[in-house]
Amino acid sequence: MPAYALLLEYDGAPFVGWQQQESGLSVQQVLEEAAARLNAGVPPPVLAAGRTDAGVHAEGQVAQVTLEGDLPPERVREALNFHTRPHPVVVLGAAAVPTGWSARFSATGRAYRYRILNRRARPALDAGRVWHIQRRLDAAAMHEAAQGLLGLHDFSAFRASACQAKSPLRTLDRLDVARLGEEVVIVAQARSFLHHQVRNMVGTLVEVGLGRRPASWPRGVLDARARARAGQTAPAQGLTLTAVRYDPPIGWG
Repeated sequence: MPAYALLLEYDGAPFVGWQQQESGLSVQQVLEEAAARLNAGVPPPVLAAGRTDAGVHAEGQVAQVTLEGDLPPERVREALNFHTRPHPVVVLGAAAVPTGWSARFSATGRAYRYRILNRRARPALDAGRVWHIQRRLDAAAMHEAAQGLLGLHDFSAFRASACQAKSPLRTLDRLDVARLGEEVVIVAQARSFLHHQVRNMVGTLVEVGLGRRPASWPRGVLDARARARAGQTAPAQGLTLTAVRYDPPIGWG
């Protein structure tokens, strides 16, 4: 049976997250129900490169699905987009992939963006897509602090208690903080991340940005390997999965 990779965009606000749960509608459920229309009525498993939490968005999520019929990737994309309506889930591209390819385990890198709206007035157009912080943040200090977290480390201090990863060791390739007008934007890249790692790092860096902690503090938190010493878990709505990388790259149709 042919297997396909799917490039996905979705608004995480109305969902309980990527993974199917009894408590509400998930992105996975929407896609599997849509894919059933192409699979003789049987919902096929749709597996993602990363299981985003409730409220987390994606503009470059990648998933995989195996169907009974041998369909052109373009038809798979268009049919899924038709059947996922009216939910805010869109297939941007589809591609045939070889047997054994995995959206999760074949990935060589993942990238996230976190947006903080840093102004007095609350968001209107970007409500549900940013963390609103009224006090001015020192983005330069946050960036300086972030550079101390780069490299291969035990990230237990930034790991959720429910994280199921076998090891807390991760290599953080990029963690940049920049001010873009009224926004402070954090970009994180690694081969893979622990559960809540990005949001916990953001919450810790915000303590520096508010002047409550020095730029050296996040590295001390990292070395202590104790979650209780780190900052809060930043709200989910500011986080977006922007890209998943593969080698060789996928040719999206």
